[in-house]
Amino acid sequence: MANQVKLSARPRLEAGRNAVKQVRARGAVPAVIYGAHETPANLEVDRKAIETLLAHAASEHVLVDLEIAHAGRTTNKLSLIQEIQHHPVRGEILHIDFHAVSTTETITSEVPIESVGEPIGVKTHGGLLQQQLRSLDIECLPQNLPDLVVVDVSGLNIGDSIHVKNLTLPAGVTALADADITVFLVSEPTVAEEPVVAEAPAAPEVIKEKKPEAEAEKK
Repeated sequence: MANQVKLSARPRLEAGRNAVKQVRARGAVPAVIYGAHETPANLEVDRKAIETLLAHAASEHVLVDLEIAHAGRTTNKLSLIQEIQHHPVRGEILHIDFHAVSTTETITSEVPIESVGEPIGVKTHGGLLQQQLRSLDIECLPQNLPDLVVVDVSGLNIGDSIHVKNLTLPAGVTALADADITVFLVSEPTVAEEPVVAEAPAAPEVIKEKKPEAEAEKK
């Protein structure tokens, strides 16, 4: 199950493009929280804190205990990081969407898929393990949200595959993807064909002109 981590936040009172620049200038990231029958509210979180949190997470869809401090009081909201906007070139975090959730209502999220073990078809027969689905859309209660889906591929031989319907998910977790989608496949080894070397064309025969016999005798 996903580890519920604490993350501090504070209300963002400024609005507009210049206000966002001010937020980033003081080492924070602008954010918004919505959902769970609440009115959307603007927030800001410490840049280093969110970067550290994500550095230790399996994906960006993290369940957090958001501690919102305002006017000397702290309000805790269980939230899912729904979306993170990154700078297209530098990759830095530009904005975060938090989705407030309830422990009694199901949520939908996307979790990464990870393989364990070495397939027998790879180990013994030189096959190639192909992962065709990198993440899985799921539905569950917030407290049942897994960090990732781990799949044991050690039993796969050449031509064997694992589909969504074959995945073993934690209790209370339902896959939303098509059951017949292939997740892992072991294909036959690829044999590189030896390049065909073209034979060099034979050099044309040079025919020398014969001298007349009379001239040859004079010499």
